[in-house]
Amino acid sequence: MKIRYLLLALVLSIAFLSFKQVTLEKEPAKRLIETKPDSVLRHVVLFKFKEDTTKEQLKEFENAFGALKNKIPEILSYEWGLNNSPEGLEKGFTHCFFLTFKSEEDRAVYLPHPDHQAFVSLIGPSVEDVLVVDYWAN
Repeated sequence: MKIRYLLLALVLSIAFLSFKQVTLEKEPAKRLIETKPDSVLRHVVLFKFKEDTTKEQLKEFENAFGALKNKIPEILSYEWGLNNSPEGLEKGFTHCFFLTFKSEEDRAVYLPHPDHQAFVSLIGPSVEDVLVVDYWAN
């Protein structure tokens, strides 16, 4: 059932981005504000995995996400890490993946990209929850 929510969120994100792109193309002045050419777009993905996910599976997921950088040229940079916060506020989220894009258009290419979708299919059955935050770096 969680995978359905993940896929629904992905479809809604793609639909929103498609609408946003059409809207921005009609309003060139607004486009300059939205794309912030002097900045970069950060895409932060946090995963909480099901308890029965093995260490071998986690390693496979980590490698598969990392491989996207070489498969999808729109990814400007990539890094990832495991939570080690002493605050105890992680709510079960253990893995943080951090991608950088030059523009919303590059992110729009990444989201439905076949290699990204293959990763989503691979990891989906083991994901208990996912959190995605995108922002323009200042």
